[in-house]
Amino acid sequence: MDIIKELTQQFNLQTWQVENTVKLIDEGNTIPFIARYRKEAHGTLDDQIIRELSERLEYLRNLDKRREEVRALIDGQEKLTDEISAALDKASTITEIEDIYRPFRPKRKTRASVAREKGLEPLADAIFEQNADSPAPLEMAADYVNEEKGVATAEEALKGAMDIIAENISDDADIRRRLRNLFTVIGVVNTTAADKDAESVYTNYYEYSEPVSKIAGHRILAIDRGEREKFLKVSVTLDAVKASNVITSATLKPEGSPCTETVREAGADAYDRLIYPSIEREIRNMLTENAAASAIKVFALNTKELLLQPPVKGKVVIGLDPGYRTGCKVAVVDATGKVLDTGVIYVTHSDAQRNQAKELIKKLIAKHSVNCISIGNGTASKETEIFAAEVLREIKADVSYMVVSEAGASVYSASKLAAQEFPQFDVSLRSAVSIARRLQDPLAELVKIDPKAIGVGQYQHDMPPKELDAALDGVIEDAVNSVGVDLNTASVPLLTRVSGINSTVAKNIVDFREENGEFKERSQLKKVPKLGAKAFEQCAGFLRIPESKNALDNTGVHPESYKAAKELLDLFGYKATDIGTERIAEIKTKVEETGADKVAEKLGIGVPTLNDIVKELIQPARDPRDELPPPMLRTDVMDMKDLVPGMELKGTVRNVTDFGAFIDIGVHQDGLVHISQITDKFIKHPSEVLKVGEVVTVWVIAVDAAKKRISLTMKEKKTQEK
Repeated sequence: MDIIKELTQQFNLQTWQVENTVKLIDEGNTIPFIARYRKEAHGTLDDQIIRELSERLEYLRNLDKRREEVRALIDGQEKLTDEISAALDKASTITEIEDIYRPFRPKRKTRASVAREKGLEPLADAIFEQNADSPAPLEMAADYVNEEKGVATAEEALKGAMDIIAENISDDADIRRRLRNLFTVIGVVNTTAADKDAESVYTNYYEYSEPVSKIAGHRILAIDRGEREKFLKVSVTLDAVKASNVITSATLKPEGSPCTETVREAGADAYDRLIYPSIEREIRNMLTENAAASAIKVFALNTKELLLQPPVKGKVVIGLDPGYRTGCKVAVVDATGKVLDTGVIYVTHSDAQRNQAKELIKKLIAKHSVNCISIGNGTASKETEIFAAEVLREIKADVSYMVVSEAGASVYSASKLAAQEFPQFDVSLRSAVSIARRLQDPLAELVKIDPKAIGVGQYQHDMPPKELDAALDGVIEDAVNSVGVDLNTASVPLLTRVSGINSTVAKNIVDFREENGEFKERSQLKKVPKLGAKAFEQCAGFLRIPESKNALDNTGVHPESYKAAKELLDLFGYKATDIGTERIAEIKTKVEETGADKVAEKLGIGVPTLNDIVKELIQPARDPRDELPPPMLRTDVMDMKDLVPGMELKGTVRNVTDFGAFIDIGVHQDGLVHISQITDKFIKHPSEVLKVGEVVTVWVIAVDAAKKRISLTMKEKKTQEK
């Protein structure tokens, strides 16, 4: 297979783009580095395309490897023909290759293999020939009666021959391909209850069927889980006549023969006993794999949006980790995330304790000039939110609050990392610190947590761990590197996500920083143990040093382009001290007037790199999150009983799934906007319109307090009235 040609066609790219990208990947460069600092080589492809191309490259190489393995295995049996070799060359999936290999694969003991041992293969071949003038199959079988070989009668011989024919039909790659295609086009997924009287969340699937071609991924994942939990029985069925037609058209000779009916019976046996169970498993696996791939894509997208939520910068925050019996844990952190104060309050106990809690929070707000309160959304969150709103009404300070997802906070609090970071605090107080910091800088805090514990996907715990981890690692890597990292404040987990830095090097960076003081310039990274030239090349551009004397160290300009950046400044009469000032804003216009091509050629760089340098000189250390709408802060609280149909509300998107989006509207229970209620335009997926963290306007459709369900719409009232 010409892999470059395949990738060029699949991604609709130029050959040179694919060749250069593959070369960069093979040289060990990371996706963020390739996307950001090798734009000339690949034609400014974005990181997502490069990542998808890298994944497809790996698949095609594995496909080629398996193709040659199978070719060698068949050749080793001295059965490789030109037809088989051509079929292998043509195969475009692992499944097709395995179908070709099936007849040659060493088999465990089967009915057909036993019949072959009894010498019945010539009889099977003669019957399958279906010669018009051949004797009846039973007459032919009489010649193979041999008690020494265990064939006592002609009937036994015929039965053994039919077993061989059935297995040969089952091993036919073309028949399997045609049946598999038929299953995907007209097959039907059917589910029934394992116990009709059993109560479960799967009652919708106790009597359910849907075409294979139409069933949604989230329903497949629900059905799979219901089957694992033994509430459901699942099957995939195909019209028996159409399945039979595929086999008969491939095996029966039109001119007719005394053997035709025997071959027909063997074909029916092949389908019922061998082909159907096998292809049903394949179709189930295919549906699950596709559903998992879609769910992983949604989860990865949600995770990226969550990580890139705008930080609440420069604010002193109180973090509240709600609780009933053990109380609500309190942590105050300054604008840099440093812990200033901790405590425990009881907001759900007696009035006296509640009043004491109010006094403590008011005292902390005054003492530390607190700007925001961050409340975890777990147990007792509603009561804690009501408490916070009461406190804010009783004081004159300009303080607001926000309920944040505390998913994974307990995982982090009990982790080795949290123990190293806060050895003086117990687990619950660490959680309060994490909740406060999540409001200040979601990215820096959430990278400390296993992304599967963040909880913004669907069925993420049912996903293949390897594929899920790979997707999430890529998302976190892209998010961290798109924002950039302060080299002098970054934690080990955050540094580990920087291009080219592994956990060992990240720890060495922090150790070096603690032993030698803050980094003064990027070049000092070369002194960090185990951070070699390649790692420096990959990571340097993504690390920022605000305190450096060299202003370029606090930009996304890579050290390899410092010379070009300085020459660019000189060319238009600027100094390094002008970087980031109003004066340098005109440099973009000057480059355009001179001609970007001419300027780039003079500096010895490409136009894409020139454009990136210009952006960084104008806005050094630009945080892409600053361009997003700020998070929604509240000062008062509502109750579910306050909601009435038609009410207009502002809310924050908490999760996007295949079937809709969950919106936090400030009543402790997220409401659902079904995909049909998101927009009047047709959309395949809610992620086309919504993303996690986005603030949206919604209207209440219905409220079911008993089931704690809120139905919302994003369609305007005039549309609803229609």
